[in-house]
Amino acid sequence: MPDFLTPKQRSAHMGRIRRANTKPELIVRKLLHRLGYRFRLQWKDAPGRPDIAFPGRRKIIFVHGCFWHQHAGCRLAHVPETRRDFWEAKFARNRARDARDLARAEALGWKVLVLWECEVGAQTALEETLRDFVGPTNSKSIHNLDRA
Repeated sequence: MPDFLTPKQRSAHMGRIRRANTKPELIVRKLLHRLGYRFRLQWKDAPGRPDIAFPGRRKIIFVHGCFWHQHAGCRLAHVPETRRDFWEAKFARNRARDARDLARAEALGWKVLVLWECEVGAQTALEETLRDFVGPTNSKSIHNLDRA
């Protein structure tokens, strides 16, 4: 399938794609916050600079885009027809970096959860996954301190 954009238009389009604060990441963050969890974003002290980190719990979450990280078997994880060699090399580097970051985090004692873009739409399942992974929230909130 030919690219209908000029190289300049394609470059401008690709330049607008963000590394952080993506729609799937925002969905996960809003749900975590609504459930009462507090976390750090893009935390540099955790291996692989995860999207979401819980330093006190030593748990991190990576929210991967299915296209960019090539989610196996996902309909969103296609390889573009144009410049196929470039894209295959790009995706191979991304997968290698993901594997390296995951191994390094686990070797340092971090628990890791990888969420895929295609998984964040199922709100109930996502909520259950996050609760199971992160664990119980802090039962004492700021609002309850006044009553103690």
